[in-house]
Amino acid sequence: MPKTTKKGDARKDELPSTLERSDAKAQRTFAKAHDSAMDSYDDERRAHQVGYSALKHTHEKVGDHWEPKDEKGPSDAQAEGGRGTDRETAGGVDANASKEHLYELAKKLDVSGRSSMSKDELVDAIQKANDKASRDARR
Repeated sequence: MPKTTKKGDARKDELPSTLERSDAKAQRTFAKAHDSAMDSYDDERRAHQVGYSALKHTHEKVGDHWEPKDEKGPSDAQAEGGRGTDRETAGGVDANASKEHLYELAKKLDVSGRSSMSKDELVDAIQKANDKASRDARR
């Protein structure tokens, strides 16, 4: 099922729940990349992967939604390498961001113990907080 309308807007009823709570740019980015991948590969799983990959270049997951990143680019080692790469993904957290940025996100998400965490620990803690916020929002 196409994720975009004929005008190019995202179909709200076809989007994953975290994108339903995100801005229109995030919705369009995912939807257009998804539809383009479906045209190319005719594989729903691959189309979702492409959609999220495109989204992670422009947005980062904050709690239960996606917000624009300060700088465009890959969000983690997997995104840097592409499809054939088998590296760990950060689930929407911009692992390539500065430690200060990650600390501010952790503060926004009320992650306890953030002041003594390393950059990798902040990424993991933010990912867990995001997953919890998404679970809670679906209830």
